Amino acid sequence: MKIAVYPGSFDPITNGHLNIIERTTKIVDKLIVAVAVDSKKSTLFSAQERTDMIKEATKDLENVKVLSFSGLLTDFVRKNKANIIIRGMRAISDFEHESQLALMNKRLAPEIETIFMVTCSTYSYLNSSIVKEIASLNGNISQLVPEIVEKKLNTLFFNKKA
Repeated sequence: MKIAVYPGSFDPITNGHLNIIERTTKIVDKLIVAVAVDSKKSTLFSAQERTDMIKEATKDLENVKVLSFSGLLTDFVRKNKANIIIRGMRAISDFEHESQLALMNKRLAPEIETIFMVTCSTYSYLNSSIVKEIASLNGNISQLVPEIVEKKLNTLFFNKKA
């Protein structure tokens, strides 16, 4: 059985992330979206909120499970009997950082493979920070994120419904 883990902070999940998730579900038997709890990044949403938003956004994908994790990614992957790490890339600028992580993960867990998935061109410019900035300035993010995320951001920044 091919089990993959797609880790990230997902603060919040974007349509670019969903593009990677949907495409990955077609090549693995099970995909675990792993929400990092102890990320060095400062997050807008709690780990539980991020996990809940991803569950809502992926509820129609039968082979997706959403979990949060802390500690080493390779330990989480092993614990969940996965053998693949999925890393999303938007542009060549992501490659240096992502390849360093992949090489270190390979050193820590030689049996685990990392697969880089390039998001579709529609979302190549998109990241969570841009979404949060646009939302905070009352911009339209409806084409950038799942509906649940749009509602949460609008409530958070403006106490209004999407």
